[in-house]
Amino acid sequence: MEKRKLGKYGAELTTVGFGSWAVGGPWVFGWGKQEDVESEAAILRALELGVNWIDTAAIYGWGHSEEVVGRALSKVNRKDVFLATKCGMSAPDPVTMPTRDLRPSRIRQEIEESLRRLGTDYVDLYQFHWPDNTGTPVEESWQVMIDLQKEGKTRYVGVSNFNVELLERCEALHHVDSLQPPYSLLNRDVEREILPWCLVHGTGVIAYSPMQSGLLTGKFDVNRLAQDDWRRKSGYFQEPQLAKNLQFVEDIRPIAERHGKTVGQLAVAWTLMNPAVTAAIVGARNAAQAEQNLGAINWILSDEEMEEIQQAIPG
Repeated sequence: MEKRKLGKYGAELTTVGFGSWAVGGPWVFGWGKQEDVESEAAILRALELGVNWIDTAAIYGWGHSEEVVGRALSKVNRKDVFLATKCGMSAPDPVTMPTRDLRPSRIRQEIEESLRRLGTDYVDLYQFHWPDNTGTPVEESWQVMIDLQKEGKTRYVGVSNFNVELLERCEALHHVDSLQPPYSLLNRDVEREILPWCLVHGTGVIAYSPMQSGLLTGKFDVNRLAQDDWRRKSGYFQEPQLAKNLQFVEDIRPIAERHGKTVGQLAVAWTLMNPAVTAAIVGARNAAQAEQNLGAINWILSDEEMEEIQQAIPG
């Protein structure tokens, strides 16, 4: 299975990793009800097939995602799995909108809580989930991450959803091993400045939502969303944009079918074509989805196909 190095100093990751956002089940940014037994089966099947890393976060399902990941990890050799989680989002309960909190004391508290839920004494990659909204200078927050790395609580340190200014402020203190940005055929904002910065500075990129939260799977049906699914409130899933996005899916479907692939696999493969991207985070809610996700690996799109896709992207 294809692997790429995470930035200048990181580990070798399979180009598709297991994303466990939906595994958390219901919360304010949840995907509806999710059965833990299916979640564990999906994780274990992905690992069995060769995926070597998992991404989760403390806020997913208000900690439940980490608990599920931890139970799955207890059934395999922990050292064989590159485990990434995130901090900096807090809420008093699962139905309250989270706040973005990167105060040093909060980061310290969160790493201990995450390690307990995950059933491990270290994570391989610890990341800021979002920029802080409490007024804490990013340098103070980043220094805690540096300290946690020195203490052996994490092997690598990274950020998510950061712009170039924040990346540079962190890089001035200590190398940013990774960035986790949203990146898909329908969300390409990071191409202008952020991905080029990462390429120049040797910061690995693990892109999230390469299938635009299911919209690019080729199977999306808005009528099948749970009433508490966060996507019901997202602009990508609202008219008139939804109709344009679904038409785009149909426009590129023939490219996938020429290779015996799904539109979702095509969307992930396209993301991996960017030279700045190390790997893509792809979620799965059952074992069958975990198997299907791997169809994007080792698929190199031709220049002609890349241009065909470019021409079809909605304006």
